[in-house]
Amino acid sequence: MNIFRLAADMTHLACVLVLLLKIHTIKSCAGVSLKTQELYAIVFATRYLDIFTSFVSVYNTFMKLVFLGSSFSIVWYMRYHKAVQRTYDREQDTFRHWFLVLPCLLLALLIHEKFTFLEVLWTFSLYLEAVAILPQLVLLQRTRNIDNLTGQYIFLLGGYRGLYILNWIYRYFTEPHFVHWITWIAGLVQTLLYADFFYYYFLSWKNNKKLQLPA
Repeated sequence: MNIFRLAADMTHLACVLVLLLKIHTIKSCAGVSLKTQELYAIVFATRYLDIFTSFVSVYNTFMKLVFLGSSFSIVWYMRYHKAVQRTYDREQDTFRHWFLVLPCLLLALLIHEKFTFLEVLWTFSLYLEAVAILPQLVLLQRTRNIDNLTGQYIFLLGGYRGLYILNWIYRYFTEPHFVHWITWIAGLVQTLLYADFFYYYFLSWKNNKKLQLPA
């Protein structure tokens, strides 16, 4: 554990809390992609299977349970909660997200660090997380109008991944033999996907205007 890892985890936790705040208190999921949330649920379900086979620390187990529980609860709210599901924009959220799952699984079967069941699923979760934000970004480009909570959620989500890159850099220089190319490349791809959003987010903040993405 280091300051960058802790900051990344807290940022990730904050982005989940922001989204849950929007859904639970405002009873709205406007501007939120159910497709992206379903992909994240798959990411956490396949990444944290080791919760049943190994124990690292209370902190580690707690964070895994939080992200598992929150991801599935968000999907449930958007699909089945009467008030929340009425605010979901099905007509705009049409990205065929399931087409991302199979290529990521095939890539994990071909490129991995160790050919075991848990390791392949863990690698698959890295690949899928790298592209899981795509339906959300496409939805925002289509609707263009982005409310503050949705904008903050995506900004924090991208910020968490950026902080993890700093964590990897720190560990590379402080821990011997710390080399994980698959994790690094997947994380870098994921961060680059946020670049356009970050640009317009800071532009709107600088000019004190409502956040909008170009169509």
